[in-house]
Amino acid sequence: MRAPRTEKGRLALVLTLAAAVAVFTATVPLLRDWFDLRVYYGTVHTWIHHGGHIYDYRVPGTAYGFTYPPFAALSMLPMAYVGLGTAIVLALLLNLAAAALVLWILLGRELRRYGWFGWALAACALALLEPVRDTFSFGQVNLLLLALVLTDAWLLSTGRERWAGAGIGLAAAVKLTPALFVGLLLLARRWRAAAVATAVTVGATLLAAWAAPGASRFYWTHAVWDTTRVGRLDYVSNQSLQGILARLAAPDTPSHAAWATAVVLVLAVWGWRTHRALRAGDWRAAFALTGLAACLVSPITWVHHLVWLLPSFAVLLSTRRLRIAAVLYVALCSSVVWLWFDDASGIDGFLGSNTYAWITLGLLLGLPVGQAPGERLLLSHSVSPAAAPALAPTAPASTPGTAQPAVSRSTAAVLGSAAGPARDTVGRSDDSEPTGATRPTAAKPQSSSERASS
Repeated sequence: MRAPRTEKGRLALVLTLAAAVAVFTATVPLLRDWFDLRVYYGTVHTWIHHGGHIYDYRVPGTAYGFTYPPFAALSMLPMAYVGLGTAIVLALLLNLAAAALVLWILLGRELRRYGWFGWALAACALALLEPVRDTFSFGQVNLLLLALVLTDAWLLSTGRERWAGAGIGLAAAVKLTPALFVGLLLLARRWRAAAVATAVTVGATLLAAWAAPGASRFYWTHAVWDTTRVGRLDYVSNQSLQGILARLAAPDTPSHAAWATAVVLVLAVWGWRTHRALRAGDWRAAFALTGLAACLVSPITWVHHLVWLLPSFAVLLSTRRLRIAAVLYVALCSSVVWLWFDDASGIDGFLGSNTYAWITLGLLLGLPVGQAPGERLLLSHSVSPAAAPALAPTAPASTPGTAQPAVSRSTAAVLGSAAGPARDTVGRSDDSEPTGATRPTAAKPQSSSERASS
């Protein structure tokens, strides 16, 4: 079925889709009431205005408190000088801006071919993904961190390497998971960017140690090693390797040796596949694989952390794995893991409760690499920036007799009938936690488990 070709028809379709997304988001998933944002807000207010310690604060009536490195609290200090309502509005605006930047970096060239209509469809699709829904509903920082990391990818791809690495460094100072992207820079032999990322992380950490020495000492000597502060490892929202093993072993503690072995194996696969992507100059795959591996090896990867899978969807679209992308997209919108909220035992529990983790692992093993020659980042050490084509998320001018890159054809296939005739750069047209719907409202955002902000 072809979508309307007129502007009025497209506007009507977009408004209908937006209304459907709004109704679904407001009625079907469990809304989180900005819970994690309230953790951040209460933490900095207690620290600045009442002389409290960062890691002593708990949301009233809960056991939930701050679990990020001290620099994260330092970066959130502006919230101490505004009301909670203002903080919520600012968080919404920041997440919206981060989501737009992520789409622009990952799919900007393709979406530009379809103008406002393509962007509107992409926004509707993004809003339905459970990790994105939860990030907004919790008031989380995941999209902001993803935007920081992908900004470095864009800087490297366009030859603006002077500050490349700063985004990764800041992201790693706020949360530990993005630190694996420093390993990506080392694999790519981007020594300067890796040094910048490391220096920014260390500098931010030292700044936090100066501002809050007691909290820094407590975090780096105790809290960082204590996963019980974050939540139950076997809780169904934990879609990491550790989560899989914890649900298998429940109610016992999972084997540390088994987890360490699984982490080493995943990192080995990541290193091998990422090296292949780098040799081919395939930036999307390299960054996508790193996001996947980071989610798997982290002791706790809540569902809202899985925004790190978004670069993998860009790779699938660019290589025309449209059916695979569609199936995985539907699964990540479905909240299917929450069917095993109460009982993850048995074969069905093992398979179903870990659905998102299986998706992440499957993408790590099977994501296409080196198959989008028109969309490569300048990460290969053997290719000089002067000789390699720079990537920018804007549409190149078409020239007669020149074939369109595969990524553009793939995007046309995705938007195809939904977008109507595509426009090229000269204006021609051719015809070419839980948000489970299965769960009742819980008293606490992540169920009755003792889960802190993460």
